[in-house]
Amino acid sequence: MSNIHSEPNNLINASSPYLLQHAYNPVHWYEWGNEALEKAKAENKLILVSIGYSACHWCHVMERESFENHEVAEVMNQHFICIKVDREERPDIDQIYMYAIQLMTGSGGWPLNCICLPDQRPIYGGTYFRKNDWINILENVAGLWANDPDKANQYAERLTSGIRDSEKIIPVVLDGSYTDEHLTEIIEPWKRHFDIAFGGYNRAPKFPLPNNWAFILRYGFLKDDESVFTAVCHTLEEMSRGGIYDQIGGGFARYSVDDKWHVPHFEKMLYDNAQLISLYAEAYQCTKFESFKKTGVESINWVFNEMTSPEGLFYSALDADSEGIEGKFYVWDKTEFDNLLGDDALLIGEYYNVTSEGNWEEEQTNILRKTVSDDDILTKFNIDAETLYAKVESAKVKLLNVRNQRIRPGLDDKCLTAWNGMMIKSLADAAQIFNHDLYFKKAAVTANFILSNLKPENGGLFRNYKNGKASITAFLDDYAFFIEALIALYEYDFNEQWLNEAKHLTDYVIANFTDAETPMFFYTSAEAEYLIARKHEVMDNVIPASNSAMSQNLKKLGLLFDNETYTEKANEMLAGVQPKIKSYGSAYSNWAIQLLNEVYGINEIAITGVEAEAVKLELSNHYIPNKIVLGGVGSNLPLLKGKESNDTKIYVCRNKVCQLPVKTVEEALLNIK
Repeated sequence: MSNIHSEPNNLINASSPYLLQHAYNPVHWYEWGNEALEKAKAENKLILVSIGYSACHWCHVMERESFENHEVAEVMNQHFICIKVDREERPDIDQIYMYAIQLMTGSGGWPLNCICLPDQRPIYGGTYFRKNDWINILENVAGLWANDPDKANQYAERLTSGIRDSEKIIPVVLDGSYTDEHLTEIIEPWKRHFDIAFGGYNRAPKFPLPNNWAFILRYGFLKDDESVFTAVCHTLEEMSRGGIYDQIGGGFARYSVDDKWHVPHFEKMLYDNAQLISLYAEAYQCTKFESFKKTGVESINWVFNEMTSPEGLFYSALDADSEGIEGKFYVWDKTEFDNLLGDDALLIGEYYNVTSEGNWEEEQTNILRKTVSDDDILTKFNIDAETLYAKVESAKVKLLNVRNQRIRPGLDDKCLTAWNGMMIKSLADAAQIFNHDLYFKKAAVTANFILSNLKPENGGLFRNYKNGKASITAFLDDYAFFIEALIALYEYDFNEQWLNEAKHLTDYVIANFTDAETPMFFYTSAEAEYLIARKHEVMDNVIPASNSAMSQNLKKLGLLFDNETYTEKANEMLAGVQPKIKSYGSAYSNWAIQLLNEVYGINEIAITGVEAEAVKLELSNHYIPNKIVLGGVGSNLPLLKGKESNDTKIYVCRNKVCQLPVKTVEEALLNIK
């Protein structure tokens, strides 16, 4: 028997949409917190920690099969204190138990289900389980705890020490300086994995991994390595033509299940799209390919249309499923498509690969994608480019109008500081590169809201905001990405208040996240609640590691404020990781960007005078990936002190040495390396 319980459980008061989805399960779920943890100790009951997120397809499947089932719920409620965790709200808990699962099984993923002793130490776990397997596991582990608690304690001891000892980065004394060879030894093995045919890496599923391609773009440009540079451009072009990209609504799905970017796993995440907007803007700045700008602008419009809260914050995710079917909101059958577009159906059908048999495994279902070049379509239909693009835009409006009347995928409307930081940065980047001030204004609204409403009295940050409430102490990624955003805002409008806030938060991180035994920062604050381990996030994934982002912030702020403490800390962090990068470049791509800046140097470009705005705008037409830009009037920054002038002057400085000031961007570019 499987149905929804009539009485809600404790999750009914949660802020997370993912937890609220489980509020009417017959399982007696609790949020992670004192009530549940103390109850486990008082009753000497095992804790079942079940972790997922709202856009996770298999999380929904396990809920339907097991957590909505009364037979399963009876076993869970009898033997366990059951705790549901949204991994996006509480990555600190997810981090610990994910590592436990990886130690036990060799792999991990979500849904993540971990059984723990009453003191939170794990003893057994895994990911998705079928209903009958799940019941057997629950009964077996409950039996072990009842009949042989010593054995359970031994398991817990071994696993917990494994979790605590993992990923320690040892301080390293840097021997000499970094050279080109350090970069070559990273990129050479990395290149072997490029998919020459369809872009990305030669494997499936395919994730966009924007930070990987940001490093490769910068490396290819600075090193003048054509094969690497071409691989980036090809990847960005193929992704934006594939089904992974929402051809009519904008924005990217999380990954494609195949190697051609054709069939997406349809959920859309803010963190992917924020990073991809920055990447496509940067690639446009470098290449001036209009298609890159178009993809960036369309993705920004999607964020504004579907992912923006009334306060100006940005929501977290859209589900893959609607009406219980993955992708239903996004796909088309040919009959509906043709009826809607009339005379243009043949042309637009060819443009978006719509066929009567369908291009997806579902019968007669089409995922919109571009498989034919625009030039081939122009020739086949004997039309000019202007006519084609006018018809495409007209078709998009019609298709979107109909699609918007469908039942929408679930929206995860919690707002996370870290992901909002990424989005603020991407808007500041796009405002600069596309010369579109509205993007900056929206970014500034978001940043000011966070500064006004998500700062507790202790001077730190909160992680989350929903329904007027912020409740979770921020983690290192919240600080790292928000500080990065504040620096990007400063580089757009030269308002030093952004930098002062960034400096204040950086000092807070140093005071509350420092680990005396390693150059890396802890992921959790010293002021956060006690968990069984304090971990460090070092490897870059679909989101760069909070330590790599923080290290780059320290480097930039060290230059801007002439603060040796910041610079030294950044150098120590990179030195600790650098030996690892060459063995697995794609897992250290953000660290590799910092290494690239060390090898090629950072151009500190100071602009003074009444024409500073116009100069900055002209400068943004040129691609200089290894730079920071500063300027303005009445500045307190060391690099600008004593350089006050009504006349335009551009100073280019590197390694504490400044060139003589020049008056034009053209002259300044001659001083830039």
